[in-house]
Amino acid sequence: MKSLNHSIRSIKISAIALGLILVGMSTAQASAIEQFKAFVTNTKTAKGEFLQVQMKSANGVSKVGKSSTGTFKFARPGKFIWAYLKPYEQVLQADGDKLYLYDKDLNQVTVKSLGNAIASSPAAILFGSVELDKNFEMKDVGLKQGVEWLEATPKTKDSQFDTIAIGMKDGVPVGMELRDSFGQLSLVTLKNFEKNPSFSADQFKFIVPLGAEVLRQ
Repeated sequence: MKSLNHSIRSIKISAIALGLILVGMSTAQASAIEQFKAFVTNTKTAKGEFLQVQMKSANGVSKVGKSSTGTFKFARPGKFIWAYLKPYEQVLQADGDKLYLYDKDLNQVTVKSLGNAIASSPAAILFGSVELDKNFEMKDVGLKQGVEWLEATPKTKDSQFDTIAIGMKDGVPVGMELRDSFGQLSLVTLKNFEKNPSFSADQFKFIVPLGAEVLRQ
């Protein structure tokens, strides 16, 4: 009888331990790659605001350089508006076929083929198709200040970026660290992120401003 009671107690303790393990697993935050792949699959449109800071290095010490703020909108695959508002107004806009770069001060528009322009860029990984493994090698790099980070390395050698780090929290990207082939680092903070808003059919159609010079590449 004592043996039976001991066995029952052991089963109860094991069940409680298993329950605690399962609760811990369910409440643990998913890895950055898991969150990001779910985000790419389930988020067809989005909008929000950004702060971009260019870091500069002097004598081995990194310092904060120029900063800019703006807004973004996107609709997969390959439609987006990345608008710099301060300190200078510039727009990067894609309609799914062409990429338009508009500089308000110069009143100049540069038009590029979308595929070649963003194949291995931050725009491709955030706003492009779900074929991430085609253009990027990705790895988790761990938790930092409550944010799970992944690092994406472009597979193509003609990318202007060596690495693109993305910070994920609660299923949405909250930051990016962009390191280019010259070793320069840009930090991007994403905020007021809204998933799957509705956009009009012509939301991403680019209209050339009156009198603007158009350059095609």
